[in-house]
Amino acid sequence: MKKLVLAAILFAAMAVSACGGASGDPAGGNQNGETTQQAEAAQKAEEGEKTQEPSGDGGSQKLVLSTFGLSEDISAEEVYAPFEQEFNCEIVTETGGTNDRYTKLAADTQSSIDVIELSQAMTSKGIAEGLFEEIDLSKLENAADLITAAKTMAEEGQGVAYTINSIGIIYNPDAVGFEITSFDDLWDPRLEGMVSIPEITTTFGPAMVYMASDHAGVDIKSDNGEAAFQALTELKPNLVKTYAKSSDLINMFTSGEVAAAVVGDFGVPTIQAANPNVVYISPAVTYANFNIISITKNCKNKDLAYEYLNYRISQELQTKTGKALNEGPTNSKVTFTEEEAANMTYGAVAEGAKALDYTFVNAQLNSWIDQWNRIINN
Repeated sequence: MKKLVLAAILFAAMAVSACGGASGDPAGGNQNGETTQQAEAAQKAEEGEKTQEPSGDGGSQKLVLSTFGLSEDISAEEVYAPFEQEFNCEIVTETGGTNDRYTKLAADTQSSIDVIELSQAMTSKGIAEGLFEEIDLSKLENAADLITAAKTMAEEGQGVAYTINSIGIIYNPDAVGFEITSFDDLWDPRLEGMVSIPEITTTFGPAMVYMASDHAGVDIKSDNGEAAFQALTELKPNLVKTYAKSSDLINMFTSGEVAAAVVGDFGVPTIQAANPNVVYISPAVTYANFNIISITKNCKNKDLAYEYLNYRISQELQTKTGKALNEGPTNSKVTFTEEEAANMTYGAVAEGAKALDYTFVNAQLNSWIDQWNRIINN
């Protein structure tokens, strides 16, 4: 009987030994007592491979950025990659025009967008419609270094500006016959039938109303632009036409249709490349336009979003983006050579540029468009 029991015990032990890795341990194992996962990890370590956390829970963070999509390859290398490396995160971009991206965000209450870069006008509209977080500037160390206009905007709750451009006058000295130094010169009778200005609905269209109001010597907010449109009426004899895109000016100058135009500094290089005889001047008093970065109400990771905003306005990054993307810096500590800053809103020009109040502009815009069409486009 004892022999039978001993034989049964021996048989059972052999069965367990043979089947242990298949059913005894859900993870599997080997003769050294390691699970299958442990063995594979050890093998990878011996082969010099690195084990990584899977994405999602426990993995890298994700920041969804809605942006303009210009020079995407450069932005990926110069802007996104260093941030991703420093904060162990992934930046996922959604690109497109300002209006399209804004409309999509406004229409989707469950939007996945965390951070969005928009024009100054659309940012102001989004703030009014409650789409963005109110920015706590105490969380942005680099906000203290913003140029005056950008700092004022941020403190007044109008968003964080990461780049600036402005308008100036591009003209053909031979065709004009005198030196142009200020916007007031556009009203000179010698320029009759020679001038083009941006259409009211373009980026710098509202700046034309500000410019005309200043020419009239009236604070635009005191009369909602009434004196400005009187001044624009006086300017009309000098106007050939308005334009929708700065690239339209290339053919206009080439054909001799215009001799002078108001243009954003970002459009100057392409116009001068096609028309080497034209010169660009930035008057002592000019008008600025900013691109603004905001945190959306639906932001899933506000801490990471604040880090990105602070990074976007840092001296180090804006030095790189100024050179690589020709973005005028809003960080006052950024320095460029005269050659690097050519056709860029920088230094004294940036500090002296007037920022438009788009809370005011947006409230007046429909009326302005109506007046513009009756006076300028009639």
